[in-house]
Amino acid sequence: MNSQLPKLLALVAILVSSSTAHATFWSKAGKVKDEALQAGRGAETLKGADDDYFKDMDYGASKDPEALARALSPYVPGLSAKDAHDAVVRGRNNWIVWTAGNDRFWNDIGKTSVGTLDFLKMLSSHDTLKFSRDNRWNYLGLVNEPCFKKPTAPRQDRYGLWLDERTGDCPADPFEDETKYPGVKIGARGKTVPVGSYYGYATGVVGLRLFPNPDFDEKAAKAWNPEKFYNDPSYYNNKDLIRPYRVGMSCGFCHVGPNPSNPPADPENPKWENLNSNPGAQYFWIDRIFSYEADPSSFPFQLFHTSRPGALDTSLVSTDYINNPRTMNAVYNLGARMKNALKFGQERIAGGGLNNRQFNDLKLPAESPLNSFFKQPDTVWTPRVLKDGADSVGALGALNRVFVNIGLFSEEWTEHFRPLIGGEKISPFPIATARKNSSYWNATEQQTPDLALFFLATAQPDYLSKAPGGEQHLKASAEVLTRGKEVFAETCARCHSSKLPEKAYSFFPNGCVGSDYLSCWNNYWKWSKTDEFKTEMKAIVAKPDFLQDNFLSTELRVPVTLLQTNACSPLATNGLANNIWDNFTSQSYKDLPSVGKYTVHHPITGAAYDYDMPGGGRGYTRPASLVSLWSTAPYLLNNSVGKFYPSGSVEDRLKSFDDSIRQILWPEKRSGNRDIVVVDSANPAERKVLKGQVDVTTASSYLRVPKGYLPDLLQPLVEPFSLLKPWAFDKSGVELGPIPKGTPVNLVSNMNLDPSDPKHVFHLIKVLKDVKKALKAIPQGASDEEAIKVFDDRKIVDDMLSVSKCPDFVVNRGHYFGTDYLAEEKDRALSDADKEALIELLKTF
Repeated sequence: MNSQLPKLLALVAILVSSSTAHATFWSKAGKVKDEALQAGRGAETLKGADDDYFKDMDYGASKDPEALARALSPYVPGLSAKDAHDAVVRGRNNWIVWTAGNDRFWNDIGKTSVGTLDFLKMLSSHDTLKFSRDNRWNYLGLVNEPCFKKPTAPRQDRYGLWLDERTGDCPADPFEDETKYPGVKIGARGKTVPVGSYYGYATGVVGLRLFPNPDFDEKAAKAWNPEKFYNDPSYYNNKDLIRPYRVGMSCGFCHVGPNPSNPPADPENPKWENLNSNPGAQYFWIDRIFSYEADPSSFPFQLFHTSRPGALDTSLVSTDYINNPRTMNAVYNLGARMKNALKFGQERIAGGGLNNRQFNDLKLPAESPLNSFFKQPDTVWTPRVLKDGADSVGALGALNRVFVNIGLFSEEWTEHFRPLIGGEKISPFPIATARKNSSYWNATEQQTPDLALFFLATAQPDYLSKAPGGEQHLKASAEVLTRGKEVFAETCARCHSSKLPEKAYSFFPNGCVGSDYLSCWNNYWKWSKTDEFKTEMKAIVAKPDFLQDNFLSTELRVPVTLLQTNACSPLATNGLANNIWDNFTSQSYKDLPSVGKYTVHHPITGAAYDYDMPGGGRGYTRPASLVSLWSTAPYLLNNSVGKFYPSGSVEDRLKSFDDSIRQILWPEKRSGNRDIVVVDSANPAERKVLKGQVDVTTASSYLRVPKGYLPDLLQPLVEPFSLLKPWAFDKSGVELGPIPKGTPVNLVSNMNLDPSDPKHVFHLIKVLKDVKKALKAIPQGASDEEAIKVFDDRKIVDDMLSVSKCPDFVVNRGHYFGTDYLAEEKDRALSDADKEALIELLKTF
């Protein structure tokens, strides 16, 4: 490892940020308008699409308007079949094709990432790439859109790009109709490129849409060379390259997936009837998608590689300096989830949070129960969508925030932080400003109520019993299933059922959120161990309709000290007061108390030590829903427990389920590269030790900035600098490293670069200097085995840990309920027979 590396990490940030012209001292926050408003387009000109193009998806739900009306009648009394159908169609279209102008954002992020992310290449089938339409599912985990085929030549109607071609046996994509859905006419649109539709063009990948680039003027068109775009790094690694298209992303990109109960015969070539809107992108390889070259010698790839398939760090762009991959949420049984919110989801909102739209604003019939989810002036009853329970301002606010997080009104959003890199003070994204200056925001707010109705009507469980060959896996005897229900009632239901004894709700008066929450939780948890709870719960679980209208989660905030799962998710800071999502988190969340001391493990030695968990919202995780559990493995909040099988077939889902659930119930089956203490005791004979996985770099890696992404004044100096300062430059640009193979990734990625506290900044500089001094001792040309020994010095690692925002490195730890690896249950752990009975029951969910 080069001795100059620590101080040069900052150099990379400076070089990249200067090349993308981002600096807080000339911030335009509160003053900039989005492209639609600049073009004179109001939200009323960006209405939701009413074409039922996806009618075969989601079990064909929209083909039966009467059934939709029945499903929605409990929420919107008197809704006609036609109105129900139209609302569901608009809602699904919003989910799958509405990108809300974020093509601008993803184009900019491609530059900020210095070419690491390139959606146009990812959509291509050029022979220089590691992927094409032929292996897009297996290699990238992306859903190939039906009605397309692999190109056989560069497309002249797509400026020579190797993009998927539409087949002739399908109807036209109605969302491309620029007469019905006229695009936003700005810049070169209507001149050197078409204006297009505000839904863009289909790309051949579900959830990504293609938009004419308004910067592709005559000069850019003359400079465009599609062959060089694929073959010449000196051409495409250039911040000044203007492509003919920008790529926009819908929510469906991360949420549409194969129907577990009706999977495609060939996952590379699904039909619409094989796809559902709600399971989440369970097979999504973010390391290969966001780093299209998938080069192990690139440190950004190593960072993305810590995300298992189906997981990603949703704070990647608006970074909180915590590498925190989390699974993409499935959306099941939303009606049951909303009912549960009326019992457990009360929150108090304040400040900018009061600007969130509520169902009461929609002028629903007075008798609609949706009116019950908000009470003036500041009380809301809300589901908790994010795993840390942060988005706590109401269902519509949670939906609207998702669109911002994928680039809605990025003109304003990115003025409040430095994307990807950080190093600047973060400030809240204000809803009031979005309403004033963004037509896309206002159009999204108008469409998300239909999106909520779509999920209320269609987000049904995917049952193994309805899957091809599923019945052969459901042959447990009635006696075994009865025992499984008893085990579930006594061990699991206290967190994983939205049907509970009435007394359970008394422990959380008025939601009991805020500073007193931990005492309410502790009292509830204590009661859940009593015979009173277990007797009542067993009677509830034994009822034939137990699974009907059951979200299979309480969505209560569970202290991580009890869960013992990786702490990086509950340590996330984006929802804290005055942070980026301040307007989307409740005051109740911001007032949550600390959960106390938490045991973490040294990333090199594995030694256990206590970490003081901060409060103010951090320290909790809401339980995952167990709906369709058979189809959602691997498990835990980061997909770290269990084997992954890529096909999406029923058989492979069950293989993953079987391996994953056994690792959950028999933690000793988990693998890892560290020994971790999970049950400590004064008596060494009673200590319980497991294997835990610390994610480390798989190869020597570098931080690189290609020459074309450097500031213009510096580019001519690259070649002479490569001779004078070879530790920082080579002939292709900046190259810092190597970072040795075996380096704990989060030891680097979780270093807190927040400049708002001068004392912290002073300490950070001192740490970097100390690390630099230690690294000087590494011999020039040292092998990975020699270089990694720098971390044998406990002080070096401890210095880095002192500036870490999350010092928990073991990713597959925790959830030891029902086992003797949980201290409070070590004397009453489940028998192997009880675990087997529970597994048989869980397959029926």
